[in-house]
Amino acid sequence: MIITSFAKHLFSKCSLGLRDIDSHATNLAIVASSPILSFGDVKLRLAKMRDSKELERIILSNRDWLRPWEATNPHAPNSFDVRAQLRGLLRQLDDESGMPFVIEVQGRVQGQLNVANVMYGSVSSAVLGYWVSPEVAGRGVMPTSVALVTDYLMDQIGLHRVEINIRPENVASLRVIQKLGFRYEGLKQRYIHINGDWRDHYVFALTKEELPNGLLKNFTSGSVNHQKYPWN
Repeated sequence: MIITSFAKHLFSKCSLGLRDIDSHATNLAIVASSPILSFGDVKLRLAKMRDSKELERIILSNRDWLRPWEATNPHAPNSFDVRAQLRGLLRQLDDESGMPFVIEVQGRVQGQLNVANVMYGSVSSAVLGYWVSPEVAGRGVMPTSVALVTDYLMDQIGLHRVEINIRPENVASLRVIQKLGFRYEGLKQRYIHINGDWRDHYVFALTKEELPNGLLKNFTSGSVNHQKYPWN
């Protein structure tokens, strides 16, 4: 389930639990190290099948919060099978095209951040999608999570560009990219089937050259680049 339309500074408080990492790696063989990305109360780790029960509980408990942003199938009835969805995300990990993270806050699962459409070589990019429970919304959890994963993808996996696609109506997700200074690139018309219809999405991105000090450092130090957005 992808819902968005879900550094090097202060590392005394920010740890990346990476074992035997080659910082010049350009593929997800690095994932065998089971990365743990953390800052303050926020921790991201790779999802496991046993997470499906807790993820399902959170999703079912917050239908009104999440339903407007959930992807739907235009050609078949939509099934609510978190185990099957998670199994599909883990298959992306196997073929090195994606990484499914769960987001923990103070040790409790509170959402997901999925890395998808990973491409290497001359493209070297990925797309992020995320969701978080309303219990922790507005507390900086999602910007911190996006910053941690963006830095990981660029500094450890070796990617050059990170993209996020968001529906223009998804105000909460738009606040996340605005806090992080993601650059607006344009509009994808009728891009993803969401909540029963084809929906337009704004496109935002950052490249490695724009983050010489890392995105987490920019965010935590208040030094993100202020961007011009369609709603400004």
